[in-house]
Amino acid sequence: MFDGINIASTGLVAESLRLSLVANNLANADTTVTPQNTPYRSEYAVFQSAPSASSGPNQGVGQGVIINGIYQSQSPFNVVYDPTSPKANAQGNVLYPNVNLQTQMVDMIEASQAYQANVSAFNSAKAMDVKALTIGS
Repeated sequence: MFDGINIASTGLVAESLRLSLVANNLANADTTVTPQNTPYRSEYAVFQSAPSASSGPNQGVGQGVIINGIYQSQSPFNVVYDPTSPKANAQGNVLYPNVNLQTQMVDMIEASQAYQANVSAFNSAKAMDVKALTIGS
């Protein structure tokens, strides 16, 4: 009976994580040194559909989304010529994180809209469940 709520809640968790990763990426957009002694690498989440039930009334029906993993972008670091920086190499270049602000903003808007869609689905499923519970009373 509560499948719609459970499915929508998996989407809420996934999109919340995605928004957190975007916020973390934006917060570290100028972090030139991490504990690994390298610039910050932007992170992203990969989702996959939750396995559907193999038997019963929900056989073959999707059950939401699961987080497959959080990965670091392997795109090259941004190189900025700044010989006055204490982080500059012998050529005067400083490595900055590979955070692309435009991509992060698009991801933020996309995740925010997906989160809102899941809120709407959750509320609709909740309203249907409440209505079903009042049948016959």
